[in-house]
Amino acid sequence: MLIRHADDLTENDVTPQDVYLRRREFLALGAAGIGLGLAGEAAAIPLKGNVSPFSTTEPKTSKEDVTGYNNFYEFGVDKDDPARNAGSLKTSPWTIKIDGECARPGTVDLASFLRGNTLQDRVYRHRCVEGWSMVIPWLGVPLADLLKRYQPTSKAKYVAFETLYRPSEMPGQKRRVLDWPYREGLRIDEAMNPLTLMAVGLYGETLKNQNGAPMRLVVPWKYGFKSIKSIVRISFTETQPRTAWNLSAPQEYGFYSNVNPQVDHPRWSQASERRIGEFRRRPTLMFNGYGEQVASLYRGMDLKKFF
Repeated sequence: MLIRHADDLTENDVTPQDVYLRRREFLALGAAGIGLGLAGEAAAIPLKGNVSPFSTTEPKTSKEDVTGYNNFYEFGVDKDDPARNAGSLKTSPWTIKIDGECARPGTVDLASFLRGNTLQDRVYRHRCVEGWSMVIPWLGVPLADLLKRYQPTSKAKYVAFETLYRPSEMPGQKRRVLDWPYREGLRIDEAMNPLTLMAVGLYGETLKNQNGAPMRLVVPWKYGFKSIKSIVRISFTETQPRTAWNLSAPQEYGFYSNVNPQVDHPRWSQASERRIGEFRRRPTLMFNGYGEQVASLYRGMDLKKFF
């Protein structure tokens, strides 16, 4: 454990009191079986206190911005719509169907899954295709740890994801903004990459509805729309799955959607970004700065063709 002394600390190194207190509340929720569907003799959800080696040391975006300024079209198209409209979503109990090209298809009960896994703290950079970015502290489990349990076969080349479809609780689904339910997909080696996370919390507390409760995908080297929220189905497939934004506007949103400053969106440049909370723009990093971990996945590929 690294111990820092007062003379080498800055304000950014100190855990804010509210985050510390919320972390304790998160543990208490797990022990009491509240908020995550844990019932009966539920055990406390363990949190990994050390910083993940994958975490960035950049200053975190404020919790208010992370939970109040985001895209979740199931609750509206404006950035503040999700926080305003997501309270109607019921997230407990919650199950996720696992099927397709695997030896052991089945169903994930979220409560049981959380009891059997240690959550990791990971602070990731995130880049939105619209040109803004954030740094978010997540709590979650590597996606690979979940997928391996269902023993994907040699035919499993891709992993497809599907969001809950429940217009009575997700009012944005009553509008034909997209072909609901929301769908996303990864190549299986992308899904198994150690960076890819199934998140169930942020800032030391359970996920808020507007951020994709109770379980969402986090793929930090890709544009934000790839990190599908409120997942209810995961399928192993032999062929590339169809995805929501690629179906809606294929000329603007490719399947891979890696953060790449050299590939512009048809309506704006991706060469720079504005971090929420800052006024100046900064250069966009290739693979959002995660090239060391993921560039090998795309060796030999034309990243302008496979955008």
